Amino acid sequence: MVSHQGGTMEKDLESNCTPQMERKTLTAPAPFADETSCLCQAPHEKLTIAQARLGTPVDRPVRVYADGIFDLFHSGHARALMQAKTLFPNSYLLVGVCSDDLTHKFKGFTVMNEAERYEALRHCRYVDEVIRDAPWTLTPEFLEKHKIDFVAHDDIPYSSAGSDDIYKHIKEAGMFVPTQRTEGISTSDIITRIVRDYDVYARRNLQRGYTAKELNVSFINEKKYRFQNQVDKMKEKVKNVEERSKEFVNRVEEKSHDLIQKWEEKSREFIGNFLELFGPDGAWKQMFQERSNRMLHALSPKQSPVSSPTRSRSPSRSPSPTFLWLPHKPSPPFSPKAASASMSSMSEGDEDEK
Repeated sequence: MVSHQGGTMEKDLESNCTPQMERKTLTAPAPFADETSCLCQAPHEKLTIAQARLGTPVDRPVRVYADGIFDLFHSGHARALMQAKTLFPNSYLLVGVCSDDLTHKFKGFTVMNEAERYEALRHCRYVDEVIRDAPWTLTPEFLEKHKIDFVAHDDIPYSSAGSDDIYKHIKEAGMFVPTQRTEGISTSDIITRIVRDYDVYARRNLQRGYTAKELNVSFINEKKYRFQNQVDKMKEKVKNVEERSKEFVNRVEEKSHDLIQKWEEKSREFIGNFLELFGPDGAWKQMFQERSNRMLHALSPKQSPVSSPTRSRSPSRSPSPTFLWLPHKPSPPFSPKAASASMSSMSEGDEDEK
């Protein structure tokens, strides 16, 4: 019975309030409002900010509206939309983008046209739906048509279209929720940078292939910019050569330092080896002394032994004759007396033998 009643209630809710489209902003661009409308047929009860922050009602998200020009879409725009999206636990963010006609009339010329600005918003992750050709001033009919619960914008009074603050009536109705501006970034700041550095960007685009006609540059300025580009190229080449020269010098210094260090190490090693060989206690001196002693020992005469052992002679061999060499004495001078005396001595000797 309870389940049956629950099913009946669900069917009644489906008949009175058709569910909204499933959010696909993370996988596909956000849809346009004129392509998908609010299909909820149930009474759109008015909410307070306190109720919305508590997450009520549970059967639908809180519909938050934020509008703007969004020219040169930047991080400041994205942060404002992020704040609007996260104001309440369950919210559905609609973003209104004003057309070129309204923007040029009340604010000024834009860099991007309306189609480009619409597409930029469609691809922001916080946006659930984009409303093209949004009104400059919000009317009750517009709020009712899109079932808007709250309007999110920065709290600074926005004077335009003859009004001191075009959001004044929204604030009085209790439908205004303030967001914070991001300092240091805005469309006007970006345009100011481009205007300030116009020559730089004109030269940049000429170098990238744009014509002087496309850039609305005169003939003289075109030649000037091209000449400056050539000068910059030469400066860049000179700078590169200087940097390479510095790198080469640094490498040479590093290598020379390494060579000097290696040379010092080798020199110490050479000196140590030299001293080890030729020093006072070196190996060369000891070797020289050893060789000198050997030479002196070889040159000095050897003493003969006192007695030598007798060697037995073989009987088959006869001893070799021994010749006794006597020293030769000088003969005295020849005289007749000496000759007769020698003859007489020889004769006496013969007689004795007989």
